[in-house]
Amino acid sequence: MKKAAALGAATVALALAAGAVVGAVGTASAAPQDHRSSASSHHCVRVAGHWARQWHPAFRDRHHRWHPGQWIRVWRPAHQECHRGPRG
Repeated sequence: MKKAAALGAATVALALAAGAVVGAVGTASAAPQDHRSSASSHHCVRVAGHWARQWHPAFRDRHHRWHPGQWIRVWRPAHQECHRGPRG
């Protein structure tokens, strides 16, 4: 009787494990897949280094002296800007 119970429990455990594997495969294959290459879904442009204007807001320093806001020029180094294309 103990052998039959052990065999039955092993069979149930095996069936549950197989069901979990099949369930995981089913959910993985149901996920939307996008097979476009990375080149077609991104648009990258090389931007040269340039000076840009940046606003520094007004502030009061540690001596309680007021400094008005001002535009300053900052250097933006060369970089790549990538934008994703429309989904569809």
